[in-house]
Amino acid sequence: MRDVGPRQKALETARAAGLAGVVFAVLLAAAIVLVRLAMPEGTEAVTAQAAADSGQRDAVQWALDLIPFAGIFFLWFLGAVRAHVGEVEDRFLATVLLGSGLVFTATMFGGAAAAAAVLEIGRSSGGTPGMAAWDLGRDLAYSLLTGYAMRMAAVFVSSLSVIGHRLGVLPRWLMVLGVLTAFTLLFVSSNVPWAELAFPAWSLVLSLYILGSRRTRTRAPAAA
Repeated sequence: MRDVGPRQKALETARAAGLAGVVFAVLLAAAIVLVRLAMPEGTEAVTAQAAADSGQRDAVQWALDLIPFAGIFFLWFLGAVRAHVGEVEDRFLATVLLGSGLVFTATMFGGAAAAAAVLEIGRSSGGTPGMAAWDLGRDLAYSLLTGYAMRMAAVFVSSLSVIGHRLGVLPRWLMVLGVLTAFTLLFVSSNVPWAELAFPAWSLVLSLYILGSRRTRTRAPAAA
């Protein structure tokens, strides 16, 4: 039986984190793009009658179908990252990292559920949802997804960037990118359309860096 040492386990953990991060980034970006195409100017530009349009409704439904899978891969990404750095970092940052990741997932799922409920009301009634139901579900879903979820994502990005920099596993440029991403998610994403794409973009860059670093570390022992 092949003996798997700590170095090999670390490489496999990094590979799992990188792959999960790539899939999560692609799924979340696709969901955001679909929602933005259906609601280009946010909730204020979308009425209940506009939501009855089959093209807009289908785009939102496809986005909602992607969100559960994005959440699953994000939890995989979070678990793999914690397995890699959680035991050697101080408990405060490790707790903030875990908590922000879990709250981000919960608020993302809550926003998706609120949007799905509005669509289901319209589908079951055979027409457009009532204005009161539409306004409540629309604003609740939009606030959860662009407000609370993105702010929790900012905490996740900043805490992971600090942990990675302290451990020396992330370069300075990637830490700076994380700070800029966190700033965008905290102060810009709720007011500027498409700004929430900063989170999947950062996740993709980080995941590709992890995968690239893993390949470099794998080639180094072979060359030696």
